[in-house]
Amino acid sequence: MTQFTGKGSLIASVLAAIGASLCCVGPLVLLALGISGSWIGSLTAMEPYRPFFIGLTLLFLGLAFRKLYLKPLACPAGTACADPHTTTRQRRIFWIVTGLLLGLLVVPWFAPLFY
Repeated sequence: MTQFTGKGSLIASVLAAIGASLCCVGPLVLLALGISGSWIGSLTAMEPYRPFFIGLTLLFLGLAFRKLYLKPLACPAGTACADPHTTTRQRRIFWIVTGLLLGLLVVPWFAPLFY
């Protein structure tokens, strides 16, 4: 039987951060691909939901942090989760994902500088 190790919270927070930055990252990606036009400025349908997605992102990151640091798993000896390298790798991935997600969350504040 496998135990939850924070991986689900990281995946959920990635999806929530993508939803939170969709209103601004979408037009920026289109511009980077060379697609332009005045209609790009109207791609803000997801903007009203941005605070909700930001809250979800921070909630799921908090849950993943709690699982990795505050409530470590009690694993039987000889299993993969008992290996300290596994925990170190999970924590390293957590911080990489957290940095990327926080970068996605601040894109809307810097996106107007690019278009």
